[in-house]
Amino acid sequence: MEAPAAPHDAGDLQLTVTSPEQMRELGRRLAKLLRAGDLLMLSGELGAGKTTLTRGLGEGLGVRGAVTSPTFVIARVHPSLGDGPPLVHVDAYRLSGDLDEMEDLDLDVSLPESVVVVEWGEGKVEELTEERLQVVIHRAVGDTTDEVRQVTVTGLGERWEPVDLSVLAA
Repeated sequence: MEAPAAPHDAGDLQLTVTSPEQMRELGRRLAKLLRAGDLLMLSGELGAGKTTLTRGLGEGLGVRGAVTSPTFVIARVHPSLGDGPPLVHVDAYRLSGDLDEMEDLDLDVSLPESVVVVEWGEGKVEELTEERLQVVIHRAVGDTTDEVRQVTVTGLGERWEPVDLSVLAA
């Protein structure tokens, strides 16, 4: 049995974000690159800004409802207010990583017509598609009020090959 080919890495973009408003703005800019069927995996420490970034995505996509952390409900669907795709926001933090738990969310059904954002999805949602955008947010940990975040955006798969991620640095 052959191992599946590794997803093609369309390149990394490194950004420094210095405030929550800049993180939201990054989300708004990122939303302009997204279309139905896109999967975004967000990772980073607690308080790194994953939900803040997703809030900006929701604003940029023009979806209904306040984008808040879905930690306790696991997933929220935000319908589009226009003709764009809905935003499905998943927080997989409380999920054990069991494939059955992820399958219960029916993300494979939602993905073709939605933009799906999964916080804490590493090792849990990669099977949905090899074509995804991975966003890793690093922040200083410990007793700090430092708002500086290092953000790495990586496009994986053919979908992201032609996409110029440098527009996010504007």
